[in-house]
Amino acid sequence: MNKSNDKVTLELVLRQCVFIILNIYAISKLLGGQFYMKGKIPDEIANTTLGEASGFSLAWTFMGHSYFYILFIGVFQLSGAWFLLWNKTKLIGVLILIPIMVNIIVFDIIFLDVYPALANAIIVLLMLFLILFFNGEIIKDIVIKLTNFQSKTSVPIKKRLITFGITILFIILIFSFDSFIEYWLGASKEKIIE
Repeated sequence: MNKSNDKVTLELVLRQCVFIILNIYAISKLLGGQFYMKGKIPDEIANTTLGEASGFSLAWTFMGHSYFYILFIGVFQLSGAWFLLWNKTKLIGVLILIPIMVNIIVFDIIFLDVYPALANAIIVLLMLFLILFFNGEIIKDIVIKLTNFQSKTSVPIKKRLITFGITILFIILIFSFDSFIEYWLGASKEKIIE
């Protein structure tokens, strides 16, 4: 075997490992095996006050509060993992999964004291970065195509300033409209504090 074949084989192994690991986690989420869902909170957790609850219990209960949130994460983990199976979609899968894994790692570090899960998430993230590394030329070509804006004509400074002014005006209008809607719907300090 030559180096090129070894690289292809190793990348395939990494993709399949990530696929298996994330399918297990995603299916577990979707079937209610992760997070404390409404009506399925263990009694010892349900009877604990917020001040006495561990970070793990608070985080697991919070994330389990909305099945839509669980569905969102589970479906994106599944879709990203399945995209890894084919060469034409593997980079889409990696780009879907990297933010998910970074979020999981940050969440685990801040809220949870379950270090095997953190180690597993870090290993999955490293495998995703290795897949990107093995596809460095493709990534380089994509970045060059996305950032190569060679303007054939120079835009006059006056036109740039007008465009900038219009942009600022639209930003102010958007924030003003947002504030009006919040006020109209009754989002006041008192309601937020409640």
